[in-house]
Amino acid sequence: MTEVFEVNPEQPDPELIGRAAARLRDGGLVAFPTETVYGLGVNALDRTAVRRLFQAKGRPSTDPLIVHITAIQTVKPLVSQVPAVVETLAARFWPGPLTLVLPRSPAVPPEVTASLDTIAVRMPAHPVAHALITAAAIPVAAPSANLFSRPSPTRAAHVLEDLRGRIDIVLDAGETAVGVESTVLDVTSDPPVILRPGAVTPEMLREVVGTVRIRETNAAPTESMPSPGLLERHYSPRAPLTLYDGPNAVTTLLREAVAAAALGQRVGVLVMSGDLDGAFFFTAERKALAQDRITLRELGTDLSDVARSLYAALRDLDSAGADVILARAFSQADGLGLAIGDRLRRAAAGRVVHT
Repeated sequence: MTEVFEVNPEQPDPELIGRAAARLRDGGLVAFPTETVYGLGVNALDRTAVRRLFQAKGRPSTDPLIVHITAIQTVKPLVSQVPAVVETLAARFWPGPLTLVLPRSPAVPPEVTASLDTIAVRMPAHPVAHALITAAAIPVAAPSANLFSRPSPTRAAHVLEDLRGRIDIVLDAGETAVGVESTVLDVTSDPPVILRPGAVTPEMLREVVGTVRIRETNAAPTESMPSPGLLERHYSPRAPLTLYDGPNAVTTLLREAVAAAALGQRVGVLVMSGDLDGAFFFTAERKALAQDRITLRELGTDLSDVARSLYAALRDLDSAGADVILARAFSQADGLGLAIGDRLRRAAAGRVVHT
């Protein structure tokens, strides 16, 4: 049975936090909000609990976990050394949506790190996450609180949709603020390498540490990955998703949506607010877009809105019974668009139509 505790996102009830923290210390699985997405936490030093987490999510052992902390001094027992750049990055970005890959200490079970000699660590900014980890007084390993490869949860309802009955407690504090997972930066490399883009952008990192590189290759399913989120297919809805990129992307995907609906398919459409105003297609097609077989989701007017609403929109389209989902691509090479584009490409498993 999964218990749900509703908590104030700014001032969580200490009693409820204490109960969830005790469950973590006892080897339980507790879902909690961070500023990015909901995480599924376990005691990072409890090998049995970590194995139970992998089983609950259906997560492959080659995909490492991120360990969450609330104080910079608690990094030291988890790592074999602290590169000098860590303090600089922590002073600027912690707490916040930045994960650092560091040399692993032998004290950390290999199950947490996919048997690699590195460990991913971050300090979340959400008050509920901070309160829980502080009360538990342990490092908390926490991937996203969903079934493996599904869109990450930005609401407690998403967690329950995937994991009800598989985990012990969900701390429900409403919708998360950022909506995409943390940036993962490998500081064991020189220069540092962005393994997964997120809300801490390459431009922000370069202001602090100078040169950073961006990993552009996918990981093979059978190899141990240096970071979560490196498989070609990830964050995916149940319905197959196709991206449309290029100057005629929106017009093309709308015409494809209307054609698919005419063949009897239920079609989900993902665009930014305002995209339809600039799209050229015939009046008959515009009328067809309103038919029952097409479900339209406008993600917002700016990239922050898009990131915040992306995963919920993918889950909504699945719930609406979409047979296929057609989405406009985000091909920006920098900023938050880099992270959004990365998530959508993986959700589409590489299916991109260039127009």
